[in-house]
Amino acid sequence: MAFYFVQFLTGLASAASLFLVASGLSIIFGVTRIVNFAHGAFYMLGAYVAFTLTERLSGALGFWGGIVVAALIVAVIGVLVEMVLLRRIYHAPELFQLLATFGLTLMVQDIVVMIWGPDDLLGRRAPGFRGAVDFFGQNIPSYDLFLIALSPVVLGVLWLLFQRTRWGVLVRAATQDRDMVAALGVNQKWLFTSVFALGVFLAALGGALQIPRDAVHHALDLRIIVEVFVVVVIGGLGSIIGAFVAAVLVSELNAFGILIFPKISIILVFLVMAVVLIVRPWGLFGKPEAAARRTPGLTVNPWRPLTSGERMMSISALALAATLPLFAGNYALTVGSEIAIFVVFAASLHFLMSVGGLASFGHAAYFGLGAYGVAFLAKAAGLPMMVSLLLGPVLGLLGAAVFGFFAVQLSGVYFAMLTLAFAQIVWSIAFQWVTVTGGDNGILGVWPEKWAASPANFYWLSLGITALVVALLRVIVFSPFGFALRATRDSPLRSEAIGINGKRVQWTAFVISGTVAGIGGALFAYLKGSVFPDSVGISLSVDALVMVLLGGVETVSGAVIGAIVFKAANIWLVSQTDLSKLVLGGFIVLMVVAFPKGIVGTLETIRNRRRSSKAKKSALVTSRIEAAE
Repeated sequence: MAFYFVQFLTGLASAASLFLVASGLSIIFGVTRIVNFAHGAFYMLGAYVAFTLTERLSGALGFWGGIVVAALIVAVIGVLVEMVLLRRIYHAPELFQLLATFGLTLMVQDIVVMIWGPDDLLGRRAPGFRGAVDFFGQNIPSYDLFLIALSPVVLGVLWLLFQRTRWGVLVRAATQDRDMVAALGVNQKWLFTSVFALGVFLAALGGALQIPRDAVHHALDLRIIVEVFVVVVIGGLGSIIGAFVAAVLVSELNAFGILIFPKISIILVFLVMAVVLIVRPWGLFGKPEAAARRTPGLTVNPWRPLTSGERMMSISALALAATLPLFAGNYALTVGSEIAIFVVFAASLHFLMSVGGLASFGHAAYFGLGAYGVAFLAKAAGLPMMVSLLLGPVLGLLGAAVFGFFAVQLSGVYFAMLTLAFAQIVWSIAFQWVTVTGGDNGILGVWPEKWAASPANFYWLSLGITALVVALLRVIVFSPFGFALRATRDSPLRSEAIGINGKRVQWTAFVISGTVAGIGGALFAYLKGSVFPDSVGISLSVDALVMVLLGGVETVSGAVIGAIVFKAANIWLVSQTDLSKLVLGGFIVLMVVAFPKGIVGTLETIRNRRRSSKAKKSALVTSRIEAAE
């Protein structure tokens, strides 16, 4: 019993830091509606800056002063980020916000390595809290008890700040109705900036307070941000009390899950998150939102099938790509195969987002399920390669059918968060079900048969399947089903009035998208010869979002160009520089801010402007001729 009591206290200590970070993210989202993926980066910066200050400043005053000053320094950095970057995308869809802040996260990861190096840093013990307290024969660090006492104090201060000050009243009003607050003459820019500064300060303080407990390293941001998203979603977006309760719940699940359910300890948290989103999408303590903002794909120009000339150009480009094995080496062919596979993956997500208007943050789940499906069939069942390629994606189809049924009941950020929860459940199963998936050791030896073993033959196979998949998706876009899906995307009420079952149409699109992603995953398993849980990871889902954005969300097949450019640039940068994340992150931020329509969307806009200009000139000449006559 004493051991379980100490474990409970350890969970409460972990909840303290988690609450600080989650409350900051909840405040920021509640007012600005920014899905701030970079919140984990501010947490990490707080830890690094606090490490530097506490090492250079001596004594108790130097340590605790360094903790607070570090949080203030990072808060100032956050203010600069808000003023320079985030103000430009407040009214953008959640996808663009997520990608911009993800790009910022990539940049910070390389920056901290440049400044502090790649090695883990161990901070010094907190003055005054270096010992341990005996609880029924079990020792618990006194610093953990300090954190346990700190979190309710912070909760009380935040409650007073929001309930008893004019600024807090304005923040709560902005959380409920930003437009009305602006109509009353409140300067929204500075209100948002102050809220963002407070949220970043809390995140940095949470990171700074962790240095006596954990090592500081450059992967802290991604480790914390997933848990923070879980806490914020469970507690309710914009609710401080909800963040506190959810932080305790998640931390205790982590503390006791490893003891009671060791084989599914990671899954428990994401199961709770998924259940909360399904039953009460706005969280335990949150409130239902007003109508969501327009989602990606709602402002598209009228689409049309390819003209005969454009089809010939596409066929010529495909034929040119097919000649690569005639002059390229094995490495180039392997890279070409990988690019072709990620074209399939990006096209699957692009179909769901641009045609269906549904932004999935966990699309890697179906890519990974397709990869594992092939691995199971090839290794366990011993089926031939072609049979495995045909049946392997069925696992992705089944996953999309089950998860999609629940996901399409929601919309906006709640839909995105539920897809993220499902993806993390799949990742957790792949990581912890060692007897079936191999855990982090993966499934090895998934090699193609002799006829497809050479890089040239596998490249042609990948290119052929990619061409068929992209062509099939275009056919679906301009089919009656595609028109029904676009009608549901543009106006759910009108589409329902004319007899379209919107949820069924969206679910079908989700299944199609997941199946296509599974095809990409199946090819990827044979390309790499192995399958690991990384194939289901959140970073791969974000890669797919970047590829879609890069090509253009408001286009029919822009993801094809986006995937080619992104993967080629990513592979080239990794081979050329150690700062590939910094360059890639900067490129993503630039695309979001300067070219939100993507490569294909920007080119189409330029072409439409030229056509419009020529049409105006022609009409002007005609009118002058008529006037002269």
